[in-house]
Amino acid sequence: MAAVQAVQGEERAPAWRGGFGRLWSAAVVSKFGDSLRGAAMPLLAASLTSDPVLVSLVTACGFLPWLLFGLLGGAVADRVDQRRAMWTVDLLRGVLMAAFAVAVARGHASIALLVVVAFALTTLQTLFDNAATALLPSLVPAPTLGTANARLMTGQMIAGTFLAAPLVPVLLIWGTSVPYAADAVTYVLAAVLIASLRTAAPEREPREAGATLRGDIKEGLKTLWADRPLRGLCISAALCNVGVGALIAMLVLHLTGWLDAGHTGYVVALTAYGVGSVIGGLVAGRLARVLGRIRCVFLAGIVQSGCLLAMGLVRELWVTVVALALFGLMGLVWNANEVTLMQERAPAKMLGRISAASRTLGAAGAPLGALLGGLVASAWGLNTPMLMAAGLFVLSVASLAPLIN
Repeated sequence: MAAVQAVQGEERAPAWRGGFGRLWSAAVVSKFGDSLRGAAMPLLAASLTSDPVLVSLVTACGFLPWLLFGLLGGAVADRVDQRRAMWTVDLLRGVLMAAFAVAVARGHASIALLVVVAFALTTLQTLFDNAATALLPSLVPAPTLGTANARLMTGQMIAGTFLAAPLVPVLLIWGTSVPYAADAVTYVLAAVLIASLRTAAPEREPREAGATLRGDIKEGLKTLWADRPLRGLCISAALCNVGVGALIAMLVLHLTGWLDAGHTGYVVALTAYGVGSVIGGLVAGRLARVLGRIRCVFLAGIVQSGCLLAMGLVRELWVTVVALALFGLMGLVWNANEVTLMQERAPAKMLGRISAASRTLGAAGAPLGALLGGLVASAWGLNTPMLMAAGLFVLSVASLAPLIN
């Protein structure tokens, strides 16, 4: 572990030239479009049916491909030119969203179509996200990797929370299909930016005769499990994601029901979370220099546990607002350092597979947490999902404790 902590003292900011600026721009533009679609599609689903099960099915299909194809996407990302895979996927997603926008404009939208589109987009995303994680280390020097991850996440948070979300009502005035058409344009623009990257195709060792994707996946999982810090982070993140799933699912009822804060209180709380996340992106690199990556994640988990506990015990809106701001801040610190540590420790030829394993566990934890949160709230009250989430975060922190030295 000493080597893991030592590298943090050399943390620097990445140069915008050399490819990182284009990758950052592509990620932010794409996130902007995704957030437009993400805000508009539930409204479209609700206008097509009043059945909550059918509406929730659209959201569920945003997670299912990660469980089915997440590991496969990681294995493919380790076999191909990641840059080419990313711009090809974005072009396909752009075509898909353009066709969907046309269908909506012509009045052909249906729940079945929404389910198919949500499933297809996330299936493509399993390759794109794992390829992006594997590509970044080739675009920036190693000492700048942590700051590069933090800047990527911060830019995406600003684009999604503060730019895209408020714009959706305006776009819907122009037409129901407009957010989806805008999303298609952002995909094409992101594809152009990624295709313009001047990176050489990765050098890969010759594969053994008879090598299969299944064997590649098994090799990646074995390597992940053998690395103690990565194994600990993966287990810890899986526990946290169950808690986050409960938080996301029950937050609106927690604020409007238990706190009786109304829609205004809900908006204020979400804004506080967004502001905290942006601040977290600005301080993640500095904390890493002082504490090291593992200790940063450990500290983030402790603070987030306290935030959830405060939200579940104190029936005051201002407490929840402050807690969510801190929760968002430490969440960005956690995510930036977790991804960077993975990129630093995983063998380059397996980075896609190791990233896929972590993302797949996260995708499994969130819907499970949402279901548990609903059951707990129904049985013991609207504040209890926050207490359940706090307990899961405490277990997550405890699983990291052996890694601290």
